[in-house]
Amino acid sequence: MNSPVSMNSLYQRVSRVMPRAEWLSHAGDVEAILELKRQRNAVILAHNYQTPEIFHGVADIVGDSLALARKAIEVEADVIVLAGVHFMAETAKLLNPEKMVLIPDLGAGCSLADSITPEDVALLRQAHPGVPVITYVNTSAAVKAASDICCTSGNAKRVVESLGVPKVLMIPDEYLAQNVARETDVEIVAWHGHCEVHELFSAKDVRALREAHPGVTVLAHPECPPDVVAEADFAGSTAVMSDYVGSKKPARVVLLTECSMSDNVAVHHPDVEFIRPCNLCPHMKRITLKNIRAALEENRHEVMVDPAVAAAARRAVERMLAV
Repeated sequence: MNSPVSMNSLYQRVSRVMPRAEWLSHAGDVEAILELKRQRNAVILAHNYQTPEIFHGVADIVGDSLALARKAIEVEADVIVLAGVHFMAETAKLLNPEKMVLIPDLGAGCSLADSITPEDVALLRQAHPGVPVITYVNTSAAVKAASDICCTSGNAKRVVESLGVPKVLMIPDEYLAQNVARETDVEIVAWHGHCEVHELFSAKDVRALREAHPGVTVLAHPECPPDVVAEADFAGSTAVMSDYVGSKKPARVVLLTECSMSDNVAVHHPDVEFIRPCNLCPHMKRITLKNIRAALEENRHEVMVDPAVAAAARRAVERMLAV
């Protein structure tokens, strides 16, 4: 993989979304990371919001949070580097307790994960006795441990209906809970957490995009406000949005989610025009090639989860995966 031909082949993957000069500025780190992965029997799991040089250049497994959780179980490696945010690295550690899990930057957090604590969950249980708690994976291991089952944006409706109860608590994303509630007869009690990227989109934005780009197909993430989802042509997780573009092949499309998602999907669909309203996730963008390289060189930063917390959190994640 260190040969010039291989590096050129890697560049061809991203050539539609990245100038060659920019790729050349990354090439040294890409080569070093590929060699470090071989030396250490390491794999890199990258979320769909990572930049193209990470997503297409060094990642071994890519996807949304559900796909990464599923595939983390199957990883045959000694070291996992999570190119994403901290709760994702915790989830990888929960599912691979014997492996070393590294996150390149400890500051890669999440506004949703920060919006709720285990103490909040305990108060919710007091207020709604006997009502099961469904926790979005965008939470800390401690909050997962305080819940009954986890969900992602891709499987939330299935998880809600799998419990066979008339009422559930869904935390912490208020908009995801409201959007799922529109699709099910189960009563959903929401928390007040929001994603700092998706809450920026508005229904007015959707109407302006349609006016400026006639015929555009609008795909929205379910963390967007309900009026945005209502204005969109389709709503789904990042994986589902990517699948939609691949199967429907809209001539012109806009993805109402984090910026890098459009770049990464566009690589595979040169015949689709992507309109790019840009809301960046400051946490995802803390992950870079340079700190991925440093993570592999220096074991920075190893993710650990208290064993007592891990056992309960793992049960909640495994219940989700079983659904």
